[in-house]
This record gives sequence, structure tokens and C-alpha cells, in this order.
Amino acid sequence: MQLKVNDLYQLQNDLDEEIYQKFSLTREGTSIRRRLALLVELGECVNETRCFKFWSVKGPSPAPVILEEYADGIHFLLSLGIDLKDPSDHIASIEASEDLTNAYLKMYELCLDFHQHFDLAHYHQCFGYYLGIAQRLGYTAEDIREHYLLKNQENHHRQDTNY
Repeated sequence: MQLKVNDLYQLQNDLDEEIYQKFSLTREGTSIRRRLALLVELGECVNETRCFKFWSVKGPSPAPVILEEYADGIHFLLSLGIDLKDPSDHIASIEASEDLTNAYLKMYELCLDFHQHFDLAHYHQCFGYYLGIAQRLGYTAEDIREHYLLKNQENHHRQDTNY
């Protein structure tokens, strides 16, 4: 899978700039918090899949719920890619572990590596593996784009209504 991102970077930058202006922040001044936010959103997505909840018979949340949480992760990945001035038109997926629990643990490792080595190589590895998780969940690049665009609209609305 390849996710077209060049237009998404612009949409994300517009949202980021709206937030920075509204709260008198800067891109540089929020970098660490956005890296942590990526980890938090990853956890929220994991929680909706319920892949680790061996003690429960309840299945995963419906696909739209998981995709909404997944899109939150895309939001922060794109934002961090803007920091790095990523020139990519597309991000290619990297095959994720068949076992979702192991796939998510690997994703956490990649996010922490990316935090420690804030460069394009680690960024692409992190983003690519995140796309690989989407594939494991049965989602397409079109699904991801659709839910990112919906979430981007919602985030603009939240800023307009002082969420």
C-alpha cells in the first residue's frame, strides 16, 4: 500500500498553523508534545482493536471507530513530517507482524526510535509500519485518507467552537 501524502501535508499544516496562532505556540515549541501525542493516539487505537484484551470476550470496536482513532495517529505523523520537511509524495507501507499485539509493540518501539532519532529515515520507518498495521486490520489507503479528511474537518470545527 502507498498513501498519497503531499496534499495531506498541506491540510495538516493549515490545521497546525491555526492551532499555533490561536494558542500563541510554535511548531518547534510543540514538537515533543506532538511526539507524545502520537504515542497516546496509538494507544487509543490499540484499545479500540482490543487485540490485547485476553480477559474479555468482547470483540473489536466497529471499523469506523478504529479508523477514527487511527486517523488521529496520521494527524500527528503528518505534523511531524512537516517538521522534517518531508518531500515525499507517497509513504509506502512496511509489512507489520501478523499478530496485532506484536505489531503494536513494534510500533511503539519505532515511535520511540523516531523520537530519539528525529530524522526522515526513522520517520518513514515509523509511518510505513503504521500503514502496515492498517493493512493488517484490513484497511486501504482510501479508507485512511477518507477518515483522515473527516477527522481534519472535525478538528477545524473543534478549533472554531473552542473545543
